[in-house]
Amino acid sequence: MKRILAFCVLAVSTTVGAVVIRADVDDARYTVPPSAFPALADMPGEGHGVLIAPQWVVTAAHAAPMQMDGMETDVTINGVARKVARVVMHPGYRKVPDDLIKEVLSTGDLTRLHAFLDASDDIALLELAAPVSDVTPVALYRGSDEVGMTAELVGKGASGNGTTGQDAHSPHRTVLRHAFNVIVGDDPRYVWYRFDQPPSALPLEGVTGSGDSGGPLLIREGNSTQLIGLASWSKYPPGHPFLKTWTPDRPLVEGLYGVIVHAVRVSRYVPWIEEFIATPGRKT
Repeated sequence: MKRILAFCVLAVSTTVGAVVIRADVDDARYTVPPSAFPALADMPGEGHGVLIAPQWVVTAAHAAPMQMDGMETDVTINGVARKVARVVMHPGYRKVPDDLIKEVLSTGDLTRLHAFLDASDDIALLELAAPVSDVTPVALYRGSDEVGMTAELVGKGASGNGTTGQDAHSPHRTVLRHAFNVIVGDDPRYVWYRFDQPPSALPLEGVTGSGDSGGPLLIREGNSTQLIGLASWSKYPPGHPFLKTWTPDRPLVEGLYGVIVHAVRVSRYVPWIEEFIATPGRKT
């Protein structure tokens, strides 16, 4: 039963922002120092966000820390704990209902689950109690031509490789890794990329894995860095070899070659984000 419940959690939140790498490239080539991306925000326990204004962090809604009255929440940026004043969930975000999870468990059909995830606005803002002065916020990408771009993904979560998939025993917060991939598709809410295997793969091709939902998808040009996506969820396309033998009573192996990773399309949400940043105290 615990294995089945674990699968449900993976299916709902996959994929989430760590880096699963090529099987034929040494892991050391993917690891980077924290100074490579100081604007990365570590959520409590696991998960990430990105500092986009001195007092604001953006993340995936399903990765946002839950706040309760009288309880304080911290996120860590550049090695320093920062108190969260409030969490603002996008009004279009929807948690996966229990009946849909039960349907997946009984049928093994992920189609309706993927459609549900694709229709949810998986984005949230964290307003910090005080501005961050020691880290430069990351600019938001505002264009609409993401398809075809080579993007960089960053995360500290679980790792593995494309041949065997994510290591089930890998902790969900490890060293910082980065990888690259080409955006191959988009819709109003998401952009997505595919984990190609050699020889078609980029030299440091990779995808996100468990433990770092809300991790950034970036484009860099010279000294300029822009945020174009936030790690959200993934799926295997119809006909993928793993799906041909998988049943709901077996663990879902993440990060195999061919997986398609969806990231929140930041450009769509720029107006919503800027309403809150420009209007302190704005109600949800």
